[in-house]
Amino acid sequence: MRFTVSSLVANGPDPVGGVRRTPHEKLHNVIDQAVTAEQLGYEGYGVGERHGAPFLSPAPPVLLGAIAARTSTIRLFTTVTVLSILDPVRVAEDYAMLDQLSGGRLELIIGKGNDPRHFGLFGLPEERQWDALAENYGLLRRLWREEKVSWQGSTRPPLTEVTTAPRPLQSPIPVWHGSATSRQSTDLAARHGDPLFSANSFHPMAKYKALVDHYRERWEHYGRDPKDARVGTGFGGLFVARRSQDAVEGYRPYWEAMYNSDAGRHNNSPFATLEDALEHGSALVGSPQQVIEKIHRYHRAFGNEVVGIGVDALTEDLQHEQLELFAAEVAPVIRKEIPDPPPAA
Repeated sequence: MRFTVSSLVANGPDPVGGVRRTPHEKLHNVIDQAVTAEQLGYEGYGVGERHGAPFLSPAPPVLLGAIAARTSTIRLFTTVTVLSILDPVRVAEDYAMLDQLSGGRLELIIGKGNDPRHFGLFGLPEERQWDALAENYGLLRRLWREEKVSWQGSTRPPLTEVTTAPRPLQSPIPVWHGSATSRQSTDLAARHGDPLFSANSFHPMAKYKALVDHYRERWEHYGRDPKDARVGTGFGGLFVARRSQDAVEGYRPYWEAMYNSDAGRHNNSPFATLEDALEHGSALVGSPQQVIEKIHRYHRAFGNEVVGIGVDALTEDLQHEQLELFAAEVAPVIRKEIPDPPPAA
């Protein structure tokens, strides 16, 4: 099992002290968080893409470039790249540049996005989001795999014998498909033989398991070997303490702030209380043993080989404390009990 940390660079007021970081402070907090994650042995660090307050992450390749300059081994993820609204030519150029600068450490997670403001801001009718994602990804794949690409479609002007530069250092850059709500994303991943990353944040396990199961079904439908299907999953919050009661009460103000936010309301979470969310949802809150048991429970359901966590809402002291405690008390046990599968074909 591999472990990643990610941030959407949400910059709201701290739910406990009410303090809001300046943009400069928040952006450097994310860079420092990635450096800490590498030092503690996490395998990946991800930056999401959002356009509009309270998020400060409209340009993940810029922020990941700064992280690449401060790190040397940790894999760099996008969580996610909102490919439905972006020009694939620019995506190919920007992320190939990042792949070169980082020494081939980039992994793209693509998706249609989880913020309805994206579509109007970039002039995309919301009803075309899935078609645009599929078309843009088809072009991006070609731009990274081929030279002198000629193409015609509906999301941008035609191309005639275009070779983007620089070329990626990896051949090709790994691409995951972020999945939260629709079978269209799971089918697109299976169709191209790509791994799936389940968001797994705001709803009970059954909703996300149905999407993972659909991905595996479509994987076989397209004639692929079942053992080559790859799944990662995020978890909707982290707060570990020696005593489970301390973890629950420590996490409570952060959970309430998240579920009362615009993002929480947009995702229509069915959880009425923190206790309901902890019992039926994915948040890793409790003693180290409780967290280990929950990761096992989700692995039995999803067959995932990556666990994604986030500590972005916490104060900086708590961020470091949580990453350190998870790395010391949880990750070694899971790595031993759930070893990595053999490489995919």
